[in-house]
Amino acid sequence: MTLEARALQGAALEARLDEVAALRMAVFREWPYLYEGTMDYERSYLSWYRDAPGALLVGAFEGEQLVGAATGTPMEGHSDDFASAFAGTGMALTDIFYCAESVLLPAWRGRGMGHRFFDLREDHARSLGRRWSAFCSVLRPEDHPLRPARARSNEEFWRKRGYAPMPGVVAEFTWTDVGEAEPSKKPLQFWIREL
Repeated sequence: MTLEARALQGAALEARLDEVAALRMAVFREWPYLYEGTMDYERSYLSWYRDAPGALLVGAFEGEQLVGAATGTPMEGHSDDFASAFAGTGMALTDIFYCAESVLLPAWRGRGMGHRFFDLREDHARSLGRRWSAFCSVLRPEDHPLRPARARSNEEFWRKRGYAPMPGVVAEFTWTDVGEAEPSKKPLQFWIREL
């Protein structure tokens, strides 16, 4: 079978909400996010993509099996989280489309779906009249105790797509790491490209 990307909106997203939530928790539990998620939080978070104007959720399917997902939204939808990170850049949040997350189960990686996720979100951003596409990635220390010996960065992939890190544009998010009892703040570096 062939991997296929399909937009999930409204009732289609509602029907797959728990599957997308479980997928996100499984992939983000891996390095470098180490996210100890909960189904309640995931359902609440994903329902925002179901309801928010301009938001997009793309599912990756092998037949009818959901094996990946990517999200995106107009940046002002995340203004509470990102406004301070973008202060002083001279960029209006209303010019930016935020490519929020991409998750894909390991067995389906390396088959072009990462590019497809970006292509679809960037096309959607252009259709909304956005000038920029941005995302953020967690910053972890090189000597982090849970860093796998063969950890691989996605930076080469992002750069080939035309993205570059934005110096000093760093947001903070709070979540509970695997093996921790309490949530803690994590720095997230923004990357951007002009559309």
